[in-house]
Amino acid sequence: MSRGYYVYILCGKSGVPYIGSTDDLERRVFEQRQELVEGFTRKYRVTRPVYVEKFARAADMVARER
Repeated sequence: MSRGYYVYILCGKSGVPYIGSTDDLERRVFEQRQELVEGFTRKYRVTRPVYVEKFARAADMVARER
């Protein structure tokens, strides 16, 4: 993926969604799939990307995530 700002949605087998944002989508999805980060995604095993939206500006990314 090219450089930018991303809002993404991950889901797990339970159907629980997780909405996140990042400026490095590949790294962030890798961390969550490998359960490297404590928190919601590890607790609910939310690892499958189902939606990604790219933005040129960080402020737009933050507004969309909210």
